[in-house]
Amino acid sequence: MADKRDYYEVLGVEKGASGDEIKKAYRKLAKKYHPDLNPNDKEGAEAKFKEATEAYEVLSDDNKRRQYDQFGHAAFDQTAGGYGGGGAGFDGFDMGDIFSSFFGGGFGGQRQNPNAPQRGRDIAYNIDLTFEEACFGTEREISINHLEKCEECNGSGAAKGSSPTTCPTCHGTGQVKTVQRTPLGNFQSVRTCSSCGGKGTIIKEPCRKCGGKGTVRNGKKVRVKIPAGIDNGQQVYIRNEGDAGANGGPNGDLILNVRVKPHKIFIRQGYDVLCDYPISFVQATLGAEVQVPTIDGKVSYTIPEGTQTGTVFRLKGKGIQKVNSTQRGDQYVTIKIEIPKDLSESQKDILRHFDEKVDSSKYKQRKSFFEKMKEMFK
Repeated sequence: MADKRDYYEVLGVEKGASGDEIKKAYRKLAKKYHPDLNPNDKEGAEAKFKEATEAYEVLSDDNKRRQYDQFGHAAFDQTAGGYGGGGAGFDGFDMGDIFSSFFGGGFGGQRQNPNAPQRGRDIAYNIDLTFEEACFGTEREISINHLEKCEECNGSGAAKGSSPTTCPTCHGTGQVKTVQRTPLGNFQSVRTCSSCGGKGTIIKEPCRKCGGKGTVRNGKKVRVKIPAGIDNGQQVYIRNEGDAGANGGPNGDLILNVRVKPHKIFIRQGYDVLCDYPISFVQATLGAEVQVPTIDGKVSYTIPEGTQTGTVFRLKGKGIQKVNSTQRGDQYVTIKIEIPKDLSESQKDILRHFDEKVDSSKYKQRKSFFEKMKEMFK
């Protein structure tokens, strides 16, 4: 991913650019680098066209843009194909409104060509991770069910030896226009063509395997990689593993909704890890060398003499690795002094004797409290 340019840089817009600014910038680049408009440099133009298309597809989608702003290119670096490999770019991206700007109508001025490439739908999958898997990352093989291009007809929907034909009613537009004369003048209305259902083409001999749809639903196993540092509620995009596109368009994405199981000891706070550590009254009083659990294993820590309950100490760099970074958060350990119960009489006598021998001035918090209470009730 190191050789990829920043998507905002590709489109020439600021990070806080609006959707309209992003669309305008992409339209300008698409018209400039479309291969059909650059016959003398098709390869160079195609590369720049695909790069701009990749950037636009992410930044024009609010959800994907949030993922990109947080994780960078790593948010989408999940398969070998990526944006530029096998099917994405100008050959597959849904270019209906961009093409209309080339040949008249501008953005939104005309209905999208029903035969233009259309991107497949994204599909969602809930993936459950342990606390440790979320911290360190993991790989999983999951089973999904998605639409795939029919191999029998190569996605055309027509039986072998035949092909879809242009609808004679709408002449391939997918729409039928009618003009109605009224006392107020002529009114033009547009409706979906009933002959082809808005597709613009008619299949006289449907493919037996897909029934003329061009896609079939199949189960598939996919190997997915979860990055280290992922958190509960975040998403991971697996490129091109969603439903198949139409008319040669690219596949949608597989979106993993991450759910992290709670840990028995640790609590996550951003990239920091929190935990409580119980010690005895004697350990708190005299100090002690203890073994503290971390996500990496146990570490030794010296409890200072006279430690009070609620004291928090930090283990630097013992937190969770930040996504797309080598930096890690910290671990914060809160001391909890546990008072023993159900003591024997001899044990109680030892404590009473101890309490009698300790000077009250050694209890600083207690001394301060009673002085304030005495002042209060003068």
